[in-house]
Amino acid sequence: MRKTVLSLGIFAAFLANAQSIKTTIDLVNVKDDKVAVTMEFPKMKSGDIKFHFPKTVPGTYSVDDYGRFIEGIKFYDNKGKELTYTKVNDNTYSLKNAQALSKISYLVNDSFDDELDTSKHKAVFSPSGTDIEAGKVYMINTHGFIGYIENMQDVPYQLVVQKPTDFYGTTALVDQDKSESTDTYTLANYAKVTDSPLMYTKPDYITFNAGGMDLVLGVYSPTGKYKAADFKENLEKMVVAQKKFLGDMNTNKKYAIMLYLSGGDGPKVKGFGALEHHESTSVVLPEAMPKDAIDNTITDVVSHEFFHTVNPLKTHSEEIHYFDYADPKMSQHLWMYEGGTEYFANLFQIQEGLINKDQFLERMGEKIANSKSYDDTMPFTVMSKNVLVEPYKDQYRNVYEKGALLAMCLDIELRKLSNGEMGYRDMIRKLSQRFGENKPFKDDKLIDELVTVTGYPQVKEFYNKYIAGNQPTPYAQYLSMVGVDIKKQESQPMFWFIKDPNQTGFDEKTNAFAFDDHSALSPFAKSIGFKITDQVLALDGRTVDIKKVQDFIGYTRTIKDGQEVTVTILRDNAGKKEKMTLKGKAILDKMTMETLTFKANPTPEELKLQTQWLTGKK
Repeated sequence: MRKTVLSLGIFAAFLANAQSIKTTIDLVNVKDDKVAVTMEFPKMKSGDIKFHFPKTVPGTYSVDDYGRFIEGIKFYDNKGKELTYTKVNDNTYSLKNAQALSKISYLVNDSFDDELDTSKHKAVFSPSGTDIEAGKVYMINTHGFIGYIENMQDVPYQLVVQKPTDFYGTTALVDQDKSESTDTYTLANYAKVTDSPLMYTKPDYITFNAGGMDLVLGVYSPTGKYKAADFKENLEKMVVAQKKFLGDMNTNKKYAIMLYLSGGDGPKVKGFGALEHHESTSVVLPEAMPKDAIDNTITDVVSHEFFHTVNPLKTHSEEIHYFDYADPKMSQHLWMYEGGTEYFANLFQIQEGLINKDQFLERMGEKIANSKSYDDTMPFTVMSKNVLVEPYKDQYRNVYEKGALLAMCLDIELRKLSNGEMGYRDMIRKLSQRFGENKPFKDDKLIDELVTVTGYPQVKEFYNKYIAGNQPTPYAQYLSMVGVDIKKQESQPMFWFIKDPNQTGFDEKTNAFAFDDHSALSPFAKSIGFKITDQVLALDGRTVDIKKVQDFIGYTRTIKDGQEVTVTILRDNAGKKEKMTLKGKAILDKMTMETLTFKANPTPEELKLQTQWLTGKK
């Protein structure tokens, strides 16, 4: 009987492989920063097919068109003869009478090298992008390497990575062969493929168990400045705190972190951050950051991605569960998926003792200030549903500001209603128990589900006013319930290019001031036709010198209202930087600063609610 069972097992494995899509990524024979990929298919059932690369992927909220990085694509029948095809767009290929299709081959260019050229297409966010540097590193976000045939997304994939023998692949996937030159992985479907990033480089990784979860951290540091072991202590502390905060909401037994540090003579990427997956996250940060800054960023950013294992990866609407990579339909609920997750990433730190209550309050205050750069009357559900198109996509980053604040206010509302017995975390736990990874909810029924799991109809009133409605959120009202005041103070009239000078950056390549895309222009900047994407080279002939920046700022403080001013700028024109001069009369502007402070004499009710809010205890 044992022999029979073994024989059946071998036959079943053979049958599974015969019905899977074998995809080979060749990291050995790399030429001109291009990686060869071949895909071998089981027998086609349909004569007419469409082969796609993703337009966008879960966890990202922009049109990235990964097919534009593909070249030299060829389709073959089972006799090795090329089949004719029609290229529909950057991402899609159409074949007629393709029953004989057996194999597809193509070359993949990476997105990292394309980030600084935005003349034709907005750059791919680095953590969801790809990097190909022969002999150094391969960042394989699989959606940038592997396509799919429409209506065959549920067919299993066998992924074979041919690699240099001295390279190691950081991933949550399990290698199923013992060869030093190939790694073989089996994935249930295309969704699992895109959910499984890999980073190949010379070995620099650590593994450890934290909170009952096996974790691997792989690091690529181009100059060798950092090693994986440098981050173990902070990472372990963070993961233990997260697991404790989530309790039974998190069931992960393993997790992989791919930390790519940008620097040296490598590609000049700028989209720093991370992208979540069920069992892993890909992280891109600048190598120039001090270690304590990387530790702090890991705590903030990686914890955010890990909390996504609960929402939306395991609790989500049908739009996410049945994700359409070619023509994505977006959910209304970024306030919960991203905003609630960002709130968790801050709340767990105060509740688990990683930061103190003043630091937590300062963070929430910064989010209130940052949210003012966006349209506070735009319904979040409408913005979320239409986030891929104008004018909504320019409001996307508010999900990390106002989205987190909405979750905070809802947390306070629930605690007020329940006398401290229930908060936002409890609501999400109940929602995850009601649904889960394999049972999506209907997008337009979420609020009814939240009323059901909390038992409070007032949640729907909150939702209709501040999330689905156009009423600005009354932060002062909610914070007062937990013994917090918002104090306002106006600055002296000043001259600058954006309303909040603190959002000014510096571009080392151009030696110019640069500004965040979502910073609010000052009245003066608007009056002279200044664009937020412009960079400032000089003011009244005084060039920007980062070593003498205080002298430059000192000069701006001498400018009087109505004074004639000349600004020399660099403006992006079809991918080329053009030097221009803008002139106008100075307009001095005041900045209103809001500070969150704990009340000196809160009422007993406010103090009780504050303690429950900041500790998570009932």
